[in-house]
Amino acid sequence: MGRCYPHLSLDERRKIANWRYAKTPVSEIADRLCRNPSTIYREIKRNSVSFDEQPELNGYHALCAQDKYEDRRAIHRKLIIYPKLMAAVRSGFDAGWSPEQIAGRMRLERHPMRVSHETIYRYAYSKDGRAEKFYQHLPRHRRNRRPRGMRRHHGSQFLEELAIKHRPDAIEERNEFGHWECDLVMFRKEFGKANVTSLVERVTRYTVVLKNPDRQSRPVMEGLVDSLSSLPSHARQSITFDRGTEFSAWQHMKDGLSADPWFCDPQAPWQKGTVENTNNRLRRYLPRKSDPTAFTNRYLRSICDRLNATPRKCLGYQTPAEVFRTKLMEGASSS
Repeated sequence: MGRCYPHLSLDERRKIANWRYAKTPVSEIADRLCRNPSTIYREIKRNSVSFDEQPELNGYHALCAQDKYEDRRAIHRKLIIYPKLMAAVRSGFDAGWSPEQIAGRMRLERHPMRVSHETIYRYAYSKDGRAEKFYQHLPRHRRNRRPRGMRRHHGSQFLEELAIKHRPDAIEERNEFGHWECDLVMFRKEFGKANVTSLVERVTRYTVVLKNPDRQSRPVMEGLVDSLSSLPSHARQSITFDRGTEFSAWQHMKDGLSADPWFCDPQAPWQKGTVENTNNRLRRYLPRKSDPTAFTNRYLRSICDRLNATPRKCLGYQTPAEVFRTKLMEGASSS
């Protein structure tokens, strides 16, 4: 026996319409759909249509039935009933938040009226949501809701004792503040070798983004030193890289920051998953087709500010900036 869903789907309504046209008994339709016959009777009664001027078109039609069903559902849809709630959701979208982040922040701030992330997604893909292209606010911009290059190995430039397998467990388990992951965000070859450094603190997910004219390792490392040197030592204890040649000048970074470098295994970028995830978020503002030479430092700072002011589920819907400040103060008070 197939699965039975609380609400009939458009596909089921199409089957009902076809079988009704073929004079199939309601009891047999219900059996084929693994539904109770009363469900089918109620569906036909509630969602059939009649036309005074063209009575020959009267009856049950799948698309008309789906429209009537969605119209009834809309009457009870929170985002339609409560304009202030819709305004709060739109405000979150304007800040670049995902539905899950919006809903989580509402719970954290104890909003008197709030919605789940699933409600936001359902509205986005409803008839009303599609009409206003609500899906364009979603992280992936998909029109329809889905059902539930490799770097070369340059191992000789990196010491074996700096391999990620030797990294302390406290870093791996995110039990200690001040450990970062670093990567480069690349763009189309037609724009030359310009790129962007993405740097993320593992515990707080606090993000720093820096502009590079090329992939030469020494300038990349100098950018890290300039960016992190103003932080107290407990906030810059280590940085994890992959084994790209752009990170081969790691000794310069270590001398400038007194931070330990760690390196992923060859062709294993998932071992620095925090920065890889951040890169995906950055692509929303820095698509591969954009010209990196046109990025200003002010624009990159605005992206950092937006990411660091976005509530994160992994942080209990606090923002990276909030948690980062807390960790800085905790370190200052304990020193």
